[in-house]
Amino acid sequence: MTDLPTAPAPHQADRPGRLRRTLDAVERAGNRLPDPVTLFVISIALLMTASALMAAAGVGAFNPADGKPIDAVSLIAPDKLRRLFTELPQIFTGFPPLGIVLIMMIGVGVAERAGLFAAALSGLVRVVPKGLLTFTIVFAGCNASIASDSGFVVLIPLAAAVFAAAGRHPIAGLSAGFAGVAGGFTANLSITTLDGLLSGMTQAAAQLLDKTYTVGITSNWYLMIALVPVLSITGTLICEWIVEPRLNAGPKWIDAAPRDDDPLKHARERRGLRAAGLTLLVYAMGIAALAWEPGSALRDPVDGDLDPLLRGLIAVLFLGFLLMGLAYGIAAGSIKSDRDAVKMASQGLAEMGSYLVLAFFAAVFVTLFGWSNLGALIAISGADFLKSAGAGGLPILIMVILIAMGTDLLIGSASAKWAILAPVLVPMLMLLGISPEATQAAYRLGDSTTNMITPFMTYFPLILIMARRYRPDFGIGSMIALMLPYTLAFFVASTTLFATWYLLDMPLGPGTGHVYIPSQTQGTSP
Repeated sequence: MTDLPTAPAPHQADRPGRLRRTLDAVERAGNRLPDPVTLFVISIALLMTASALMAAAGVGAFNPADGKPIDAVSLIAPDKLRRLFTELPQIFTGFPPLGIVLIMMIGVGVAERAGLFAAALSGLVRVVPKGLLTFTIVFAGCNASIASDSGFVVLIPLAAAVFAAAGRHPIAGLSAGFAGVAGGFTANLSITTLDGLLSGMTQAAAQLLDKTYTVGITSNWYLMIALVPVLSITGTLICEWIVEPRLNAGPKWIDAAPRDDDPLKHARERRGLRAAGLTLLVYAMGIAALAWEPGSALRDPVDGDLDPLLRGLIAVLFLGFLLMGLAYGIAAGSIKSDRDAVKMASQGLAEMGSYLVLAFFAAVFVTLFGWSNLGALIAISGADFLKSAGAGGLPILIMVILIAMGTDLLIGSASAKWAILAPVLVPMLMLLGISPEATQAAYRLGDSTTNMITPFMTYFPLILIMARRYRPDFGIGSMIALMLPYTLAFFVASTTLFATWYLLDMPLGPGTGHVYIPSQTQGTSP
């Protein structure tokens, strides 16, 4: 007699089913939202209305940094409308992600259409063990912030293509890359430009209370290093246990980069890869020479540090991709003349048409939000809530994480949010015995966690367009449902790490701790 199959235990069958149904519901609800462009237009209208109402009601607060009043500003006031009309071209061209995306796409466009990425990805799939592919992508994403925002433009589409080349769902690869780059933006094995930006603001805020206090660029380095493997492992598990199975159960994806097994083509690819590798080696040596000693082109002429190199990484990467793409194309035969190279660069920019439309309305919204002062008022209200809660130590630092997460849904820039929050939070928590470095660390953990699920994150529209290469029906709700598991898991993992760090009183960086000690040199760079 044949045994009947045993039904799975309820907890085995129901939990994945409930989770998938919940995410599907989020996706359906989100996809009922208008097109991203329309969403920004509606948001601009609502913002202008809200600003007028709050200004008429006299809503305001005092800036803790200088004691000056901050009032809600009506965006429909004649002077603001006049400014909007006269500065509209500058608002669009001054949108920070726009220049980064367009510059990178020139170099990336040549490298992609010459065939460099496809050949390199095929080699990566062969070299990296299948079991480490997801981890490698998330890990690379967590460290991509050393190149500023270029990880959004370069790594995420590469992650999707790597998964497709391995026969896996490309949007799962895209999600892993997005989780690493956006959710792990504050984590890194090395010091980045963000460390310099935030530590400078933290020091200025701390000196409102203690004129001699200094905060070093390495003040959170140990914690940020530890965060890389934690988020890499967490992102890998979420991708392979939750995200990819759900995607595989949904609509079939489009193979946007069909693979070819032509032996002659593989020989040309190997020749091109050797040329690109040699070019990379020579180029890296040239960049190192320009940053080798004080007085070099990529070192600060006064301090002798590498700040010019860090701030110029977009240009370094653009030129690197362009040179490697040209070397590959010439050696592999895909570039036969200068016209071919120019055409490839032009095609890379041509595909950005949809993003340019989205970027225009996103730029208008972000600018108007700043003019209205509503962002500053929301941040100050959140900080006042922390003060009234009367909590201390770890609980109040966790509340800082939550406020950073909430503020991140409205203001994407880490430095812009910290410029508003630091003068409020840092002195307030110093009075509670919490060091500025600990407050900064808590802010950093919460800052990027919700980047992945807010349509107002400046690169969100770009990632959405990348996903539509593989699923044309992919909408805002699809993206939010895709990334929501990462957001929740990253919050739990990073907060748990931070709590453990705090309870064990481990140093946040060289010479920095959790307790504020007045008139000490804690926080200076080694």
